[in-house]
Amino acid sequence: MSEYKTLDGSNEVELNDRKDRDLKWYVVHTYSGHENKVKTTIENTVKNRGMEDIIEQVIVPTEDVVTTTKTGKEKVSQRKIFPSYVIIKMEMTDESWYIVRNTKGVTGFVGPGSKPVALTVDEVKAMGIELPTSKIVSGEIDLNPGDTVKVISGAFVDNIGEVEDVNIEKKEVKVYVNAFGRKALVTLGLENIEKV
Repeated sequence: MSEYKTLDGSNEVELNDRKDRDLKWYVVHTYSGHENKVKTTIENTVKNRGMEDIIEQVIVPTEDVVTTTKTGKEKVSQRKIFPSYVIIKMEMTDESWYIVRNTKGVTGFVGPGSKPVALTVDEVKAMGIELPTSKIVSGEIDLNPGDTVKVISGAFVDNIGEVEDVNIEKKEVKVYVNAFGRKALVTLGLENIEKV
């Protein structure tokens, strides 16, 4: 939401984001290993140009992988779910296309020729990246380490897990879930879980 002052400066009026926006998810191919650099560069460019209403979100989907070392210690590392790809929620305009396409490390949008193809709703849901705003309540979040939660969307849907850590700023929670017969620590968005 944007805040605007009236002409006399006495009141502040809040206006909702433009209602005519056509935000869709697009997949961008990058050089191998450049995913995070591309994400940061696009986010900085968007912020500098004040285009937050056109390019809303840039993500590099990752998951936490728990491996056991030779000494028997568990090591948690992040693995990119789609190596060499960045997923962007944006309105496709000439300017937004130009900014993304000409970012260092980007090889192009996914789609035939030079025409980017947006992900379908089913594809977005299958990736677990759609963020339903109705489930995130600003203000207090009643989650603490040790709480039991159920995963309601994404790759670990219907799993019951234990909260390890809550990051309110990033709207993320680290949860231990049973995956492949083992206990794995995964990072999920708050919109992907519900308290049991």
